[in-house]
Formats: sequence, C-alpha cells, structure tokens
Amino acid sequence: MTCTSYGRHQASDVRVVPYVNLNKYAGTWYEIARYPNHFQKGCVASTALYTLRDDGKIDVLNQCRKNTLEGELLSAKGTAKNVDKKTNAKLKVTFFWPFSGHYWIIDLGERYEYSVVGHPERKYLWILSRTPEMDDDLYNQILVRIKQQGYDVTKLMKTLQAEP
Repeated sequence: MTCTSYGRHQASDVRVVPYVNLNKYAGTWYEIARYPNHFQKGCVASTALYTLRDDGKIDVLNQCRKNTLEGELLSAKGTAKNVDKKTNAKLKVTFFWPFSGHYWIIDLGERYEYSVVGHPERKYLWILSRTPEMDDDLYNQILVRIKQQGYDVTKLMKTLQAEP
C-alpha cells in the first residue's frame, strides 16, 4: 500500500539557483509581487537596495511607501550573511538582532533582471525586478516555475509601483 500526498512538499524540496554572482546581484530591486506578511502591511512602491561590504556581508535597505505612492516613506536597515558559499543563493537576513530570516534565491534571470526570493518552508515569497514593471509573459513564466517549487501562487499579491 502506498500513500501519495499531492500538493504537500517538504522544506528540502525548495531548490535554489545553482549560483549567484553577488556583485551582479547587488543594487536596487523593485518588488513586483509578494506573499502578504505582517512586516510589510500597507506597503506600496517597495524596493530593496543590496550593498556588498568588505567583510563579505551585505547591507540591506528595504523601503516602501505607507498605503499610497505619496504616503510616508518607511525604511528598514539590515544585514545579510551568505550561508551557502557554494551557490551564494542562501542568505540569512537580520533586521533586529537576534532574529534573522531565510532569504533563498529560487529563480534568477540570466542577466539578473529579475529574482524570486523564497523561504525553505514556503512562508514568504517575493518577485523582484530591476525595473518597477515586469512584462506579463515573464511574470507568468515565473509563476509556472514557482508553482513547480510547491508555492501557492494564488497567495501572491502584486505590488503597486510608481510609473517608471
């Protein structure tokens, strides 16, 4: 007798990209979509700026506007540490010590034009782009790959961004 569980995945099933060049990854990213979460409640026009440090860590500056594109600018500064030197695709990000979170790069454009950041237990998910907008065809292709990794794409909410 066998038992099959459809739609259920173990944390080990989440796959990261084979390799990330952190120098290319550094810079500004615009949030295209995300899973809802308490720490970004009401955020629109969300961006992330990653800056490599001499000690190998990465400075993180997340910013968003509160509720509207003209809303109050909110910022959170943190530090990311590479925890997988083979791939550079698994980071631990700390905003409030001693609490840290998983930042796994599970999809990445060949030219680093987009990135998908996930969590080993699929609690969080972000689709990021180097520009405030993403082509619908590319977005839909990314959704297919995310779904193949066991993420529930129906939970994604698109992020309002200012016109480029």
